[in-house]
Amino acid sequence: MAVMYSPMEVLEGLWPLAILAYVVSVLLTPIVRWIAYKSKIVDRPDDLLKPHSRPIAYLGGLAVCIGFLTALIVGVFNRPDLHFLATTIGIATVAITLTGLLDDLLDLKPLYKVVGQVIAAGILFVGLWSAGIHVSAARMFLLPLGFEAPGWLAALFSAGLTVVVVIAACNATNLLDGLDGLAGGVTGIIALGFVGLTVYLACYGHHQGPDEFRVILCLAMAGAVLGFLPYNAPPASIFLGDAGSMLLGFFVATMIMLFGLEGTGRWFLAACVIFGLPIIDTALAVVRRVISGMNIFAGDRSHLYDQLVDRGMSVKKVVVLFYALAVFAAALGVAQAIFMRGRYALLMDMGILTVIAIIFVRMGMFRPNRHNTHHTTDKNGSEQE
Repeated sequence: MAVMYSPMEVLEGLWPLAILAYVVSVLLTPIVRWIAYKSKIVDRPDDLLKPHSRPIAYLGGLAVCIGFLTALIVGVFNRPDLHFLATTIGIATVAITLTGLLDDLLDLKPLYKVVGQVIAAGILFVGLWSAGIHVSAARMFLLPLGFEAPGWLAALFSAGLTVVVVIAACNATNLLDGLDGLAGGVTGIIALGFVGLTVYLACYGHHQGPDEFRVILCLAMAGAVLGFLPYNAPPASIFLGDAGSMLLGFFVATMIMLFGLEGTGRWFLAACVIFGLPIIDTALAVVRRVISGMNIFAGDRSHLYDQLVDRGMSVKKVVVLFYALAVFAAALGVAQAIFMRGRYALLMDMGILTVIAIIFVRMGMFRPNRHNTHHTTDKNGSEQE
């Protein structure tokens, strides 16, 4: 397989999109922060999940969304072949951001949030259909089983897969948004990891239009998140809110599905590994809540970052540790995709997950915590000092 382009040739003309998204986000964040305080759209402290000392502005997700969409529009402006796919993803991005914003303002029930996520997933699937990804995404799961699915079944399977990935990713990033700078910084690292995968694939020119589009999406999100992060770093003056955390999750879900274009699980698996830290944190929280007999949608201090803080680590140290783990996961995902066959990468990942589970058990992270109490809110954007 011959290399058609160098990484610099792939990024030529595209890397300024990250700068554009960064500038828009860094300029808009203080504006939306002022609007949030003026309109009293703030996250108020409580005794369990929100121990920050004063109300903190929401709406940070709006600045990230606008920065991301601005770079996306500019990136595909002169590419008519990408207009429909970009438009559907843009509309779905707005839909998921509005769902999160309504939750920030009205504290939606979990069912209503899931409905919003399903709607966004449906819009995303229309775009995937237009690019033919619905067929290749189904093949990467069904062909290893020796099953060649007809077109209607491939579409049905891919539609269901899209919904599952969107709901899972949106809720994983929402649950990760529990310390200042955590979700934004980790997602920025994940976006850069995706850049590595997309640039590598684009160097071989498999699908020149979609390859370029994936690079555009990753650079746009990385720039938008990094522009917001200075205002969200400890001690934060503004939070992402559910509007932002769901947006970040939807971006990840979109990229995971777009890596199905090659029709092989190798790249899909690599994308999931890059997103591994939020997946592991969410799994830990869910298992712990089930063991404790709690509603899995009830907020508590069962997340990995909460437990590390409860064990004496400072918030800044926990955030730095998570950044390091996110970098490791991103590097591992990219390396596995490039240098390992999918089956061997899967075996390695299963081994790593087994070791992590053993460590969690030995540290007592699955045991109910006496500080945990049933709580109905799931707003996790909290400053802890």
